[in-house]
Amino acid sequence: MIHDPKKLLLIAGPCSLENETICRAVAEQLASLKEKFAELNIVFKGSYDKANRTSLRSGRGPGIDQGLDLLALVKREYHLPVVTDVHEPVQCAQVAAVVDVLQIPAFLCRQTDLLAAAARTGHTVNVKKGQFLSPREMTFVTSKLRESGAAEVWQTERGTTFGYQNLIVDMRSFNIMERNGYPTVMDATHSVQLPGASSGTSSGQREFVPLLAKAALAAGADGLFLETHPEPARAISDAESQLPLADLPALVETCLRVWRAVRE
Repeated sequence: MIHDPKKLLLIAGPCSLENETICRAVAEQLASLKEKFAELNIVFKGSYDKANRTSLRSGRGPGIDQGLDLLALVKREYHLPVVTDVHEPVQCAQVAAVVDVLQIPAFLCRQTDLLAAAARTGHTVNVKKGQFLSPREMTFVTSKLRESGAAEVWQTERGTTFGYQNLIVDMRSFNIMERNGYPTVMDATHSVQLPGASSGTSSGQREFVPLLAKAALAAGADGLFLETHPEPARAISDAESQLPLADLPALVETCLRVWRAVRE
């Protein structure tokens, strides 16, 4: 079991794995945080393929083979468990040979064949709640994973579509989804996206990441999902919503105080 209820689950890393330099920079920071805070349970996150892009011309990342090599490097040299997205059932076995957690993207959270294939690997599965789903509907998503043999299930809130090119987060979601019997996670960086609002790419409101992260923990979330990059402005995806890597330690320390206060 990867999740430890006595620790704050932190899923963090660059939106796209991009290259070894970026992966090492982020992994080094996360390893440092792990050593500093015993109450943190850190999982390194990175996507080998950003398959859901606004434009055909948008960068998608290094691809599955190079991406899995980068994730294996992080596991081997920084001693961090790793998670990445899968988009098709055929990818699950190959990805499971390297990663500790398979992630189901929000837009694919109702794809039964994908959920079942991820669960059949016997790994932990983190499933993002679709922008089109109510938190109550996640009971059907998690049931598919449980009945297909997932070792562990995590449920991640990443905002709900609110009109055009905007997302909102209902803080009741964490209490509602918790009733399914699985840990809940707040994706504080994707939740500040403004989908497709920047001439063929997604825009974002990075300034609200700390607010949403702290509010979710106060509402009872078990973990945080934070995309972070050494230079977000130069990232190939989510440049306006990723957290600058230099800002990560201070935010994590603040969030730990909130997490502790709720559990006291």
